[in-house]
Amino acid sequence: MKRTILHVDLNAFYANVEILYRPELRDLPVVVTGDVEARHGIILAKNQQAKQFDIKTGEAIWQAKQKCPKLICLPADYRKYLRFSRLAKAICADYTDRIESFGIDESWLDIGGSAQLFGTGQEIADAIRRRFREEIGITASVGVSYNKIFAKLGSDMKKPDATTVITAENFRETVWLLPVEDLLYVGRATQRKLNSRMIQTIGDLANADLRTLKLLLGVWGEMLHQYANGLDNSSVRLSGEESIVKSIGNSTTATRDLVNENDVKMVFYVLAESVAARLRQSGLKCKTIAIGLRNTELFSFERQGKLSAPTFVSTDLVQKAMELFRDHYRWERPLRSIGIRGSDLVTADRHIQIGLFDRDPVAKEKLEKTVDEIRRRFGHESIQRCMLLQDRKLTGINPKEDHIIHPIAFLR
Repeated sequence: MKRTILHVDLNAFYANVEILYRPELRDLPVVVTGDVEARHGIILAKNQQAKQFDIKTGEAIWQAKQKCPKLICLPADYRKYLRFSRLAKAICADYTDRIESFGIDESWLDIGGSAQLFGTGQEIADAIRRRFREEIGITASVGVSYNKIFAKLGSDMKKPDATTVITAENFRETVWLLPVEDLLYVGRATQRKLNSRMIQTIGDLANADLRTLKLLLGVWGEMLHQYANGLDNSSVRLSGEESIVKSIGNSTTATRDLVNENDVKMVFYVLAESVAARLRQSGLKCKTIAIGLRNTELFSFERQGKLSAPTFVSTDLVQKAMELFRDHYRWERPLRSIGIRGSDLVTADRHIQIGLFDRDPVAKEKLEKTVDEIRRRFGHESIQRCMLLQDRKLTGINPKEDHIIHPIAFLR
């Protein structure tokens, strides 16, 4: 069966949902922002009028207001966005059961089996866009292609409220002239490496020497070369089908700068308890710990290290995280945000090899499972570590449940 893939991208999603509730703002420059008090004071979304002032997603609010002094800033309300995201997916589900989310406002649809019922890919894309406008009041851009990578690229090419078709016959004329950074999974670091080799466009990448790309980027070089040539056979998952868990992590931007090791340890404990609880909930343990650090100059890096044994115990995660931190951070600047991630996952029901001088790991696991049960029954703050009481403003978060929803770019 011939594949027909759609990528549906809801235009300026957060901003347009907010305008539905405040229609008097429709013709004014509007942005949705993070929580300034929690130091998430950045632009999360902007409407078409705000885009005309060259306001960019991710820039600071004060920078955006310098470009547009009359800019209207609205706080994010994720309950609204989840509601409209579900409404949009319900419309898509009328055309296929193969719907794979790519963040709250983007989805891939495989409609190859629907053509006989609903028409061509372009006809289905146009019907979906029309129903979005008429039934839920928002617009979308849709890319239509024979693979996921080009469908995503198509939805980015024309905004707002447009359908772009990329075929096996026209992709060289349509895709190869675009900047290489427009290709999915080409982040800033990869772009810099490719540009340093005079690979400026997707066509340059498609025609580059494969051996050179593999030396430059490793296996990702070969993968990107295939994508640039339209060689993507990845499937669109069935609705509700879970992806294989590769890692479990969490990060936060602190409410104040982290200026010493004790600050870092407190936040690591908050994050590690979240990660450990999610590992236990998934029936998994991790064998590798990675930490991510970003200082006040916004310089960031990640380091990782192997554990002596697989674990889902938060104390073990923090111990390794602090070891990595002490080995690699020199306090040239205070820290703004940190993260911790468990990877190299294994099932939790495997046998435990106890070292001769180790404390009883089974007892530690039972203790953490008991804490899970107490928090389930009486709330997250019903039981806390004493050290976290030193600064409740810094540690008073529940990262397992208090999520900020952002689009996901898996490999960037």
